[in-house]
Amino acid sequence: MYYRIAVIGVLIRDPSVPRTLELIEQAEALGVPAVWLTTTGAGRDALTLLAAAAARTSLVRLGTAIIPTWPRHPVSVAQAAQVVDALAPGRLRIGVGIASPPAATMVGAAWERPLGAFREYILHLKALFTGEAVDVQGTHYTTRAKLESAVDAPVMASALREGAFRLCGEVSDGAISWMAPWGYIERIALPSLRSGAEAAGRPTPPLVFHVPVCVTPDRDAARNAAQEQVGLYTRIPSWAAMFAEAGYDTATGLSDAYLDDALVYGDQATVATKLRSFITRGAAEVIAHPVTLGDRATSLHETLAAVAAANR
Repeated sequence: MYYRIAVIGVLIRDPSVPRTLELIEQAEALGVPAVWLTTTGAGRDALTLLAAAAARTSLVRLGTAIIPTWPRHPVSVAQAAQVVDALAPGRLRIGVGIASPPAATMVGAAWERPLGAFREYILHLKALFTGEAVDVQGTHYTTRAKLESAVDAPVMASALREGAFRLCGEVSDGAISWMAPWGYIERIALPSLRSGAEAAGRPTPPLVFHVPVCVTPDRDAARNAAQEQVGLYTRIPSWAAMFAEAGYDTATGLSDAYLDDALVYGDQATVATKLRSFITRGAAEVIAHPVTLGDRATSLHETLAAVAAANR
């Protein structure tokens, strides 16, 4: 299942559940075609939130970017996805990811052969979504179940480095990047996605480009806000390795060179134009990750408006 819809969506993150739902409604009202939620660690479950959002919206596509795999068996994700799909037929997109070692250790799982485990997870989840009986015993997961109904949603997967992008090409319905600059996407991600698909004898799945966005023409303010809000990834070994492979020194945080290449900033029209450019350069979809400045509610509204404008 491939969804090549060339839309630009937005990640919604807020500590308040009611406010999260309000922001999703606001996004739909402004004309944003897709919203995405993340489940972090032992944080709130994205699919539960999307079920609530499904009941309060009618058009906006609802996606997870991402659900960590280790704490949730494929059956549990499939059961929850069934509910969202029933409430919002055809609007759900599932993105799963192996995240980082703490996602495994929080439930006593061993961080061993993570890509092998990820492959099994994606295949088991896709099999469950068909609605047919599944009886598979793998090295990492055993699945013996049959859903009450099929789930009309692609199973996409997060990817950070070459091996993960190749795996996505082999078995997933799409690859979701995060914090990778576009140069890395062109040089590493897209070729790996294609080579994985070719090896598996299947069409190349789409790439969903997830990028930090700050609506301000003030370059220094945008850089400082990004450093504060997403700079933590330089301290995670897997991301640090990707930054190094992409040619950036992030030993003391996100470098100016990286931010100049990877952070989308500017006034609303500039941001909208930059976001559209990723579609013309090869992304199937874009997820704008809001980097806020000043009053958070105002900044988020400006980001939603810019994303809506990018789709016109």
